[in-house]
Amino acid sequence: MSLSDMSTSDMSAAEGDVNLSAERLAFQQRHLDAQTQQWLDEDERWFLRQSLSTPCLNVATGAEGSHIVDLQGRRILDFHGNSVHQVGYGHPRVVAAIKSQLDTLPFCPRRYTNRSAIDLARRLAELAPGSLEKVLLAPSGSAAIGMALKLARYATGRHKTLSMWDAFHGANLDAVSIGGEALFRRGAGPLLPGTEHVPPPGLAARFFGQDGRAHERLADYIDYILEVQGDVAAVIAEPMRWTTVELPPSGFWPRVRASCDRHGALLIFDEVPSCLGRTGTMFVCEQTDTTPDILVLGKGLGGGIMPMAAIVARADLDVVPEGALGHYTHEKSPVGCAAALATLDVIEDEQLLTTARVLGAHALERLRSMAERYNLISEVRGAGLYLGVEIGRRDELHANARAERLLYRCLEAGLSFKLGGGNVVTLCPPLTISRDELDQALDILEAAMSGL
Repeated sequence: MSLSDMSTSDMSAAEGDVNLSAERLAFQQRHLDAQTQQWLDEDERWFLRQSLSTPCLNVATGAEGSHIVDLQGRRILDFHGNSVHQVGYGHPRVVAAIKSQLDTLPFCPRRYTNRSAIDLARRLAELAPGSLEKVLLAPSGSAAIGMALKLARYATGRHKTLSMWDAFHGANLDAVSIGGEALFRRGAGPLLPGTEHVPPPGLAARFFGQDGRAHERLADYIDYILEVQGDVAAVIAEPMRWTTVELPPSGFWPRVRASCDRHGALLIFDEVPSCLGRTGTMFVCEQTDTTPDILVLGKGLGGGIMPMAAIVARADLDVVPEGALGHYTHEKSPVGCAAALATLDVIEDEQLLTTARVLGAHALERLRSMAERYNLISEVRGAGLYLGVEIGRRDELHANARAERLLYRCLEAGLSFKLGGGNVVTLCPPLTISRDELDQALDILEAAMSGL
């Protein structure tokens, strides 16, 4: 089945907002001028078309702080950012670190190491929880996921995995195999063998009962699968479902951790979009009382400029000296590592973890107040300065369409965000945002809701 054969409803619960809908076309006709449309046509002419991306929404000409600037000069508060902009766009310290590194060592061949890479590995190991202290770097989150899967195979002598339906772990074939997004798997042909899946924690009540014990039963089901399979290398999951802002109740991940230990499987946490402070702690897993065997990081690690990712693993998993887990050309990029080190410095020196907690609590209070006034909102969720506003219910007939209308009304008023799961407004601002900018964004959201 080609993308052109899929209906909007087929794709409406995808990883992000649909780029082939009537709402988007109407927005572009109302909002974009002829010059912008000409550049969008040119973009589509030269790039392979793909859902969620090409054709694109608009043309950006600038990015600074909390804002994207489009070709028509409009400044748009970016609460999307593909989860890379923890320290905002173009933070002066990150830019300065990149420029300085470019002047001395712009590239490092893989048979060499460099001080920036060593410093970054040390910093990540020091920041990571528990006994996670051995690092590999990669140029993308999907590549880091692949390295984690390979390490789990080598370390356990097994190849099977257990992961969640609806989860997203990247767009490479190995990441798609363990992922659960139909949009990325459908029509791709044979995927990795041995990739078992279970329902996601966010849907536990649907499959395991409405009596408040659904997550216990899901954890028991995971334990059962690990027992009867007997040869699962790793359970891999997002500790918090990122695109729908769902953190399982306390106790869930410790139960899964215990099951992994009991049955000889590793636990891999994918924090590619969520790491580095957005939730008020450096890593989400710190809020789950659970330390994985391998922690996968990415996106914001490069300061919103450089593509950077990493895995941080237990020291005793350093068992493949004769193999190649990654060995990517840009694995120890000195420029990328300089950007990452500056990013970590900014988070610490500007106390952005505290900012995430304080501003997140303020935003959550405002959103809950909105939920009391607008029955359009079924639930508000949040962790630190990452927030989700569920429009209607997942199984409600018109929930996705309402959420999409809300998105384009906000875009026209100067606020960009992502739709997760089709009907969840995900608000992901930079941690450097001011309270005034945050309130401006929430004002835009509320005005758009009142218009619906």
